[in-house]
Amino acid sequence: MLASPEPVAAAGHRAPPVRVRRSPWNRGRDRVIAAVIAVVVVAVGLVVALTSDNLHTSRALADPPPALPTAPAAVPGAMSQLWQAPSSAAPVPIGESDTVTTADGGEVAGRDPLTGKIRWHYTRNNLQLCTVDTAWGRVNAVYHKSMGCSEVTQLDPSTGHITAQRNGDAELGTQLVSDGAHVTTTGKHLLDTWRDDLVKSMEYGKVPFIVNPNKQPRTGCTYGTVAAAAEKVGVIERCPGDPHDRLTVYRATAEHEDQPVVVFSTVLAGSRARVVAMSGDFTAVLLPDQKLLVIYGPDGSEKSAYPMDLPASDLAADPAGGAEQTSRTDSAVYWFTGTKTIALSRDDLTPRWTLSGTLGPGITFAHQLVVPIKGGLAVLNESNGSTIRTVGVDRGAYNGVVRLTALGPVLLEQRGPVVAALR
Repeated sequence: MLASPEPVAAAGHRAPPVRVRRSPWNRGRDRVIAAVIAVVVVAVGLVVALTSDNLHTSRALADPPPALPTAPAAVPGAMSQLWQAPSSAAPVPIGESDTVTTADGGEVAGRDPLTGKIRWHYTRNNLQLCTVDTAWGRVNAVYHKSMGCSEVTQLDPSTGHITAQRNGDAELGTQLVSDGAHVTTTGKHLLDTWRDDLVKSMEYGKVPFIVNPNKQPRTGCTYGTVAAAAEKVGVIERCPGDPHDRLTVYRATAEHEDQPVVVFSTVLAGSRARVVAMSGDFTAVLLPDQKLLVIYGPDGSEKSAYPMDLPASDLAADPAGGAEQTSRTDSAVYWFTGTKTIALSRDDLTPRWTLSGTLGPGITFAHQLVVPIKGGLAVLNESNGSTIRTVGVDRGAYNGVVRLTALGPVLLEQRGPVVAALR
């Protein structure tokens, strides 16, 4: 066999031999580096996997529940407890879509109203709930992550399906305030407002990551109580340079989410003020030092003022979570001061009557107004607050605030960290 000819250079000279470059990975040091890189990649992947949200989230879904029986024609003469369950993250009982939703630790659970049996659940083993409430017929669960209450999951109460999610900037201790169209998070330095798909429609206050500076009307203020109605948000501001507290009402949505449209902002006649409720264009503000409930109109002018004879304990501080304990019926807003329930006209928030010795605001159940009292419930004439009759309820040793929600024939009581179902 003939040998392959070697390359020939010009003029018959032999070309120099071609030298093959040595691979850099043939050296022992390079192989060690490659091995270390591979170990680091595997370790990082393992850490990501072990700390991922998916790994620490468990879910069970359900079919829509059967319809509940209708509510009775009138409040029963006697009611007994069907079941109770922990629900420390819910400030009020949640009853939607023939389902009771409880919220405790990292778990949101949909329960059968008659048995308390869990039908579906959404559980975050690595996160704790900040607060849970209902709006738009859905359940909004706010979780505490690295920075405040920053993760929100919206759930269908009948099945447990996720309908929306977002990351937010809510503060620890936040509660959710709804005007029916939007939800606003309370806080001392920032208020965030979302529409029904959890897209942010407005932010007010100390924005954590400023994109466009000088868009907020005031800086350096702290916030007291918050209320909402008719796509507007009302907040008590305590600002440097103001002689007293300030009431500001702004729109829940605007062309730019970081540029609030202020309807009005007025310095009040006193400090320690609390915005109690809003209805339509009216805003009710409690001035504790003056012992007055003042009603403000759509332009911020004072429309009327009413004496408030409340004990010092009711006036001592802002309520926990930055929202007054109120409820609504077709004709009235019910405000629980701490020792009394006060009925305010839904038209203009004028006080109509007061009932002392109550444990919470009232709701409509079985076509009648019921208010929690020590030892049971008071069934009231909604027009004048007179007691029609009382119904005994055994709450054991619990004697604190009671919040109510009605769901068909079932009455739900939030007793601190526990929800109880009565029938």
